[in-house]
Amino acid sequence: MSFKFSNFTVTKQVFYSTKLSFALVNLKPILPGHVLVCPRRQIGRLTELRSEEVADLFQTAQLVARAVEQYYDGRGLNIAVQDGPVAGQSVNHVHCHVIPRQIKDLKYADQLYELLNEHDVNEVFSQVRKTALEGTELVPDEDRKPRSMEQMETEATKLREFIEAHYEELSSENYKSK
Repeated sequence: MSFKFSNFTVTKQVFYSTKLSFALVNLKPILPGHVLVCPRRQIGRLTELRSEEVADLFQTAQLVARAVEQYYDGRGLNIAVQDGPVAGQSVNHVHCHVIPRQIKDLKYADQLYELLNEHDVNEVFSQVRKTALEGTELVPDEDRKPRSMEQMETEATKLREFIEAHYEELSSENYKSK
């Protein structure tokens, strides 16, 4: 099945879908496990979604967040929506960034909030990359190369299989994070 993400047709990058939303791997992830959750309807702003689309988008983001946090052995998550160009939105299609986090991937835990208050989200992500785990070499944004279709398809397949194998747990009302 194919989906439209703004002007792009995405197929094998999609690893989960519902009646109103879909999740796909990121072409240029900031950190391992950085994925996107989008409404099926192509709309630019979160504020323009219908209530049932908002509910489904965030229920899907919750399930996907649980999956990538477990799969990538995360200890927390960033879930962000850049709503509009002045908020850093670069693709004219509502999407949630779901990013599993690791211990010590920033100098201190609350640094992200300070950066959010001082800079736009693109600058925050730039700072996250600069202060990543010791020994992890992250490429500056302008030098990040898009992943190949094969790389994205491999990750999408692994995440799809993980969700299928753990769906009951991931969708449980009684889910407990680590």
